[in-house]
Amino acid sequence: INIVDLGLVYSINHTDRKAQVEMTLTSPACPAGPQIIMQSKMALEKVDGIDVAEIKLVMSPPWTPARMTDEARDQLGIF
Repeated sequence: INIVDLGLVYSINHTDRKAQVEMTLTSPACPAGPQIIMQSKMALEKVDGIDVAEIKLVMSPPWTPARMTDEARDQLGIF
C-alpha cells in the first residue's frame, strides 16, 4: 500500500523543478517515519522534471483510517 492510498500525503506543490510535499504519519511516534520520509524524497527526485523534493512533516490534522482509500482499507481489512 502506498503513502497516497494510506492518506499520508496532504498536499503536493510542483514549481520550477521543485516538489514540496506536506505529509503526516500514522502516529507521531511511527518507527518507520524517517524511512518513509527519506524514501518519499528519493522517489520524487527520480521523477522527470523534479530536481529537488522537500518533505514537510505535519501532524495536524491528525491521521485517521478515514483518510485511507477504499482499496487500502480493503487490503488491510479495515471496514
